[in-house]
Amino acid sequence: MNDPSEQTSHLAALSVEEITRRFADGSLTSLSLVDNFLERIAALDEHDTPIALSSIAALCADARGVAIERDGERSSGNVRGELHGVPVLIKDNIEAVGLPGVAGSTSLLGRASRDATLVTRLRDAGLIILGSTNLSEWANIRSPRSTSGYSATGGLVANPWALDRSAGGSSSGSGAALAAGLAPLAVGTETDGSIVCPASVNGVVGLKPTVGTVPTTYVVPISSSQDSPGPMGRNVNDVALIYSVLARSSAPDVGEAPRVVTASNWRTGHPQTDEFFDDVVSSIRLDGLVVTDRDLALPGESEGRDEEAVLFAELYDDLSAYLVERPGSGVASLEDVIAFEDENHEREQRYFGHENFLAAVKSGGRNGPDYADARKRNLAWAVETCLTPGLDGFDLVIAPAFGPSWKSDLSVGGHPGPASPATMAPAIAGWPIMCLPIGLIQGLPVGLAIIGRPHSEWVMIDAARRIEKTIHHRGSLPAPLWRLPSRG
Repeated sequence: MNDPSEQTSHLAALSVEEITRRFADGSLTSLSLVDNFLERIAALDEHDTPIALSSIAALCADARGVAIERDGERSSGNVRGELHGVPVLIKDNIEAVGLPGVAGSTSLLGRASRDATLVTRLRDAGLIILGSTNLSEWANIRSPRSTSGYSATGGLVANPWALDRSAGGSSSGSGAALAAGLAPLAVGTETDGSIVCPASVNGVVGLKPTVGTVPTTYVVPISSSQDSPGPMGRNVNDVALIYSVLARSSAPDVGEAPRVVTASNWRTGHPQTDEFFDDVVSSIRLDGLVVTDRDLALPGESEGRDEEAVLFAELYDDLSAYLVERPGSGVASLEDVIAFEDENHEREQRYFGHENFLAAVKSGGRNGPDYADARKRNLAWAVETCLTPGLDGFDLVIAPAFGPSWKSDLSVGGHPGPASPATMAPAIAGWPIMCLPIGLIQGLPVGLAIIGRPHSEWVMIDAARRIEKTIHHRGSLPAPLWRLPSRG
């Protein structure tokens, strides 16, 4: 039998720019595009298929109807924006009418969903919500032994480049779905690394904006100081287009090339990845981008403990407040979630427990004894010790992101393999970070991280475009894996 993706690969490979061009010349409709993706999802993602990526949590029952509506609007000259009629997937911790929005947890099944503010922005701009993506349950905050990409509601997300490898976390489904050509655009969320990691290991582009830039209303929370929804796509331009919608921000005129500093001591520890990154830096220097090397502060155990204390305390307050306010009956506090998971142990704790939830309850929240001092120390390290001196005289910091993806193992669990410390300081500070693919190592993607000051997303996007152009010239940018291997 032929590869099941063959029949749908020609449309799955289109960039957003090419999609909109074809819309304009009449050679493509939103309905045909949506049907193409639905067919592809049925062939590649569902649990009874030979491949079963498990990247899709649910599909919108009205996606085809909305596509017909968008086609009609286009025919009458009522185009809402550049992304009118383009399908998008959203992470399962983001509420949208008609989708579960359960963060991968059975404790929220059956609760009504509302349109998150960011979903309203997408709809208003004419995008089609195609469905939601699987994720690391509760966005990977529940246990130190959790397996990235696994949820009780959706199972384990597979990496399209190698099905036994992790798709990263916690926006695993968003990254995998993009890499497999199941949609042209996706939205993830990040607290610390949850967009950057799946972008890196799936070979796609992801942007975590400055905290507060994209609203978190009706998004299942972890931490108000670190949570940020953000765009994901297969190239920098596609991500820029959807970022503009999510942030309601227009791209400014491009000025001088950004001044870039390499965090020379932020390494993944994977020799091939770090050498590959160094080669890319040499290439972008040859292409005229000024890049200077500089050591930046490295996080130690104390910084990690402080971040954990902050996240647990904010989780206790923020998740409980969200659960009380969400429509429908069910769990209304973190204590309720723990009790539910204990009562449903076979499904909810089949592979790992909820040790971090217990620690969050014990923290006492923001009024607990450790929160205020931990947050003060953590923020001082991230901003005053690390990022401000690191960026002194420059616009952006770049570093390798993650090494090649590691093998998934539900029996043992575990978080990412080789990784640089690039996500930690901007996560704590609430500053933006971006990741773009720079090539393949033994057939697996690796990425480059870009960090900027608050609200410097367009400067980051400009730099990412320049780096992407260099990588294209090198011929090392991973081509999307439109045709997936069978398990046999």
